[in-house]
Amino acid sequence: PAMHYALFGKDGRFPSPLFNAQMYQDQYQDVKNSDFVPLVHYELYGKAENRYFQDAKDIDQSHIKIDAVAQNSLVIEENKLYENWQEIIEKPYIEALSKEVITFANGSGPLFSIIIPTYNTPKKLLEKCINSVIDQTFQDWELCIADDASSSKSTISTLRHFERIDKRIKVEYRNENGHISNASNSALKIANGKFIVLLDHDDELVPTALQEVAIAISEKPEALIFYSDEDKLDRDGNRIHPYFKPDFSPDLLFSQNYICHLAVYEKKLVDAIGGFRVGYEGSQDYDLILRAIRQVGNEHQIVHIPRILYHWRMTDSSTASSHENKPYAAFAGQKALQSYFDEDGAGVNVSMLDDGRYKTIWPIPNQGPLVSLIIGTRDGYEELKVCIDSILIKTTYQNFEIIIVDNQSSDPQTLQYFESLKKNSKIKIISYDDKFNYSAINNFGVDHANGEIVGLLNNDIEILNAEWLTEMVSLSIRKDIGCVGAKLLYPDGTIQHAGVVLGLGGIAGHPHKFKRGDEEGYFRLLKIVHNVSAVTAAALIVRKEIFLEVNGLDENDLKVAFNDVDFCIKVRNAGYRNIWTPFSLIRHHESKSRGLDDTPEKYDRFMSEIETMKNKWGNSL
Repeated sequence: PAMHYALFGKDGRFPSPLFNAQMYQDQYQDVKNSDFVPLVHYELYGKAENRYFQDAKDIDQSHIKIDAVAQNSLVIEENKLYENWQEIIEKPYIEALSKEVITFANGSGPLFSIIIPTYNTPKKLLEKCINSVIDQTFQDWELCIADDASSSKSTISTLRHFERIDKRIKVEYRNENGHISNASNSALKIANGKFIVLLDHDDELVPTALQEVAIAISEKPEALIFYSDEDKLDRDGNRIHPYFKPDFSPDLLFSQNYICHLAVYEKKLVDAIGGFRVGYEGSQDYDLILRAIRQVGNEHQIVHIPRILYHWRMTDSSTASSHENKPYAAFAGQKALQSYFDEDGAGVNVSMLDDGRYKTIWPIPNQGPLVSLIIGTRDGYEELKVCIDSILIKTTYQNFEIIIVDNQSSDPQTLQYFESLKKNSKIKIISYDDKFNYSAINNFGVDHANGEIVGLLNNDIEILNAEWLTEMVSLSIRKDIGCVGAKLLYPDGTIQHAGVVLGLGGIAGHPHKFKRGDEEGYFRLLKIVHNVSAVTAAALIVRKEIFLEVNGLDENDLKVAFNDVDFCIKVRNAGYRNIWTPFSLIRHHESKSRGLDDTPEKYDRFMSEIETMKNKWGNSL
């Protein structure tokens, strides 16, 4: 029924007595004119916009109950979108790939050693797994299987069968069960290839997987680690849940093993770090990638292949279905991550989050560096007071100063408030006597900052958690980190900012915007610290030396819009990573004090700033 509704519900059919689809379409012309199924539109947009979907008397009761129905339809809609993507994007690409000729510097391509540890693998799944290797379009491979003393006769007979039909398939039959790390090491011992490819015994490779890796190797011969995007196979073999990953993102890796599948390593690298470590079973692949990136050192030798090359099968016992199926895996992952940091002796502690992901806690020196919080304002007494009060009352990190940059305030109440603030030794007020220029105002504030760290804050934000500044400072003092952003919510509790994606909306945009504040987001990104291209300057922390190194915000060509995105790109290009954390929580009344770009002059300025960004960063957007 849910599938039928997702396919044919556009005609106003009722998915549930709780949701009046016809009324929703009739009341909102944009929905009626769109291709959206009403309930899917409500889940994606209508809920955040507080749209009505039922008679007023029923709203309070049905608003909560509708969630389960909407989520079910939303999943079906997402699966339809992914099917369309496969047909429109993936299929033509694969057809073109079949005609591509790969050339290598030394004339011959690499031999891939595909490692599979097996143990009582169901015959049908094992056959699918091995056949996915045999069917590869790139044929320079060997399959190295280590069976971990399976008691299943069908598993053993299946392995014997494939050994007979293809001499490239080698099986090491272990005499006793040693679990996955020992079994994987047994498979490594019989591997002769230049590169190691990891494959679980019930998963499948995409037919072009090795060809794609071979192409990447030919283009980046200095690289030692390759990883790809992936999706999952449901119990009926349907492809679902595509995971389109970022290029190498250390902080995302410190929060979860996002690299996972497909992972390919130069064999010399795997040998150098001693293969798989016993005692990390369940997260042995996480432990391997952490030790490997330390050994590599240069992140340019870690290459992301932005193609789905691996199908991770969802079974009743696999973590592809739920991390709760193997709770020991999460603890092994925490152990592996803590081991990684302990080797540095930097005092980083790893804690486990509720969903089996991780939070790294970076130490701050005893007193901590002075932070200069810069807040530009023109009048706006009510918003500014909420902002200042929340900082003073809620912030546990106490080594900060507040610099209010007054941009021609004239409101008597605001001016009187300034006078009262001057009594606080943490606050100073400086005057910027010129027309509004967000970049110039903040640059001016930084010029007067005494702190080692500067924080750019809008005057219409409100601090929601006590550790917000502690969290942001702990990240900003890392030598590899540039800009640090926070989780910003609209007053209704929906997401306003969770990092910035370049190119979204033409120049840059906010992912997860209008999602509920408690949602997990795409592969739980809303719950974990991770690297991003940019963050909003509504709440941005950065070391002052970095701010000055890239010449601050562009006050000539980006006076109002996109100056924060431009600044973050400059910081990234200077060799720093930008980062976003959900553990700094702030409420934001966006552009409340400045207003909208609703005059011809403001519109022309905005379009000019768009052109500036295109001309300056076109290749990055």
